Amino acid sequence: MRTLKYVILGLLMERPMTGYDIVKTFSERLNEFWYAKHSQIYPELKRLEEEGLVEFSIQITGEVMEKKCYFLTDKGKQEFKRWLKAETDLEPAPKDVFRLKVYFLAFLEPEKRQEIFQQQICLHQERLSHLVEEYEKYSALPEASDPALGDYMVLEHGVMRERMTIEWLEKCICQLKSAAGGACAGEGALEGKKFPDPGK
Repeated sequence: MRTLKYVILGLLMERPMTGYDIVKTFSERLNEFWYAKHSQIYPELKRLEEEGLVEFSIQITGEVMEKKCYFLTDKGKQEFKRWLKAETDLEPAPKDVFRLKVYFLAFLEPEKRQEIFQQQICLHQERLSHLVEEYEKYSALPEASDPALGDYMVLEHGVMRERMTIEWLEKCICQLKSAAGGACAGEGALEGKKFPDPGK
């Protein structure tokens, strides 16, 4: 399935956009769960146009600058809604290089094991801070008819995912200490812990 096709159709359901607008939206709003390169987006727009799913109007900026502003045709709207209503299969687990390294952890020098987990904690804390900042821009739950509702829900999931990942990384460090015969005061502290609210 050309998933990128439906991502672009969905963005154009919100409002007409230029190719630049679409690329910018990927980098600012969608990159936490989906991404596409500049070199993928423009060819896909051309295919959508050839399939009669999108059309464009020419906008003039300044005195001579022309840019294409894309919008959905009725056929494009129907195609997007058909995809949106279709049952979604469970995707295979995404590839994760770090978890692959954890699987082979026994072959890493003992003094380096905690270090790789600490590095990951720092990276995930940075991502969490960014997500919380975006999430807190919403002062309230968007209305049901507001396209922002989906963005709100996806951000909420991202915050919860990052917090749970950090908890897992911290628990792994604790388990490393215990496996080496050391004491870990926090061991077992996460057992049965209630899932954190994203806004907190």
